[in-house]
Amino acid sequence: MEKKKVVLAFSGGLDTSYCVKYLTEDCGYEVYTAIANTGGFNAQELKAIEERALALGAVQHATLDITQEYYEKSIRYMVFGNVLRNGTYPISVSSERIFQALAIINYAKSVGAKYVAHGSTSAGNDQIRFDLTFQILAPEIEIITPTRDKNLTREYEINYLKEHGYEADFTKLEYSINKGLWGTSIGGKETLKSNETLPEEAYPTQMTATEESRITLDFEQGEIAAINGLKFDDKVAAIQYLEEVVEPYALGRDMHIGDTIIGIKGRVGFEAGAPMLIIAAHKMLEKHTLTKWQQYWKDQIGTWYGMFLHEAQYLEPVMRDMEAFLESSQDNVTGRVIVDLKPYHYVLVGVESPFDLMKSDFGEYGELSKGWTADDVKGFTRILGNQMKIFHNIQKRNGKTDE
Repeated sequence: MEKKKVVLAFSGGLDTSYCVKYLTEDCGYEVYTAIANTGGFNAQELKAIEERALALGAVQHATLDITQEYYEKSIRYMVFGNVLRNGTYPISVSSERIFQALAIINYAKSVGAKYVAHGSTSAGNDQIRFDLTFQILAPEIEIITPTRDKNLTREYEINYLKEHGYEADFTKLEYSINKGLWGTSIGGKETLKSNETLPEEAYPTQMTATEESRITLDFEQGEIAAINGLKFDDKVAAIQYLEEVVEPYALGRDMHIGDTIIGIKGRVGFEAGAPMLIIAAHKMLEKHTLTKWQQYWKDQIGTWYGMFLHEAQYLEPVMRDMEAFLESSQDNVTGRVIVDLKPYHYVLVGVESPFDLMKSDFGEYGELSKGWTADDVKGFTRILGNQMKIFHNIQKRNGKTDE
């Protein structure tokens, strides 16, 4: 009798390691493992994950490199929209999960699997991101979630693996680190409370810089194009290079507090030096090159885009509409941003751009007007005040004071 084929989204951690053993030995599935790399793993780590999967009993393991796709279909739009969840978090890991889910379900279809599995628990957002994506793109493929359905403890999973002949170091680290191209999330005992923050040692990189330095970031139509004059056609490489430059300064650290998809509040620490610097520099350049109303509506769209992306709504058609708006807004977002790096923070110095709206023939703010006369301003102010004058006149006529 032919075994049932299941594709398991495999990270190499305890939950997914348990899933391989459980699905093969207790359920009799033919398990195909797959990891979708969005820039968070190096070659050595990916090799170790593959070896673990096969040692656990997977019949085949696939490494799906989707880093470039993740940039093209997500990161560039998050930069265009200056997306910071709740004004703080650059949606580091949560934005990756959608594209990992897309890659896993497409792989499952390519190998003819009738089942797909993941190791998410019932307490977080990732279960929604995986389930929803799988259901939309492959409703015919059944979803299996042993860790969630059986409500297992770490101790149970470790003992199960030992009893089934597999022993490995699954020691729970004091802090859980999820590293990706667009930042690193950090969870620990402090993030489970409302009145504590992460200690210095919880962060994966430490501050080693002793002197300030100045860097330049060049943008072409909203995308990072050069760092300190070094040009990059590969935007992923540009982000990785910038991360190396800013790492010694320990930039981009903060605590995100937000509403989860399942309705509870959650906290997570993060370190995202390159993403936070790119977004800040990009936003400053936009202030010089976009009109007031372009900036206003971009802020609205960026907020909605980030919320939908975080809450697993990437496949909603309105996301493509918002992406079209964001891309259109970037035509003139070209120029250089000058930034001073300092330990734990940075200073945006200024911009140089051929599209700088401050450099016009109409005047200099607070200094000189060239495009209008004093009488023009007097008449403009008189008309501008008409609506308010009418309101206050009616108030006075009816015996009401301004208060």
